[in-house]
Amino acid sequence: MKKKLISYMGFAKKSGNLIAGVNTCTFGMNRGKVKLVILAEDISENSEKKILKEIRKHNVKYVKYGDSEEMSHAAGYSGRSVFAVCDDNFAKVILNEIDQDNKGGIAYENKGTGCRTETDR
Repeated sequence: MKKKLISYMGFAKKSGNLIAGVNTCTFGMNRGKVKLVILAEDISENSEKKILKEIRKHNVKYVKYGDSEEMSHAAGYSGRSVFAVCDDNFAKVILNEIDQDNKGGIAYENKGTGCRTETDR
């Protein structure tokens, strides 16, 4: 994981614009605050199903990237596999860093959100 991405996630958390965990992220989406959801690639099937249902319901951009341990450490949490960014600017720079990372992540969208889909890559 790139140092810049770790820094941006830390800044987002300190400013109150990063939340973690399936239930907390779901609550944030229900309140209309979430701009981007980051799912760890090793997320459990049940958690993925649950969060994807909410992502589709609220038409939120999301990306699958990294493993849960690495992402949790970068964000200052432990044992989380779902993260939500609640600020447009942080969402934009974090998504750009993920795109630039050699490992990459795949950005997904629900119709009409303006984010790339897996088939666009």
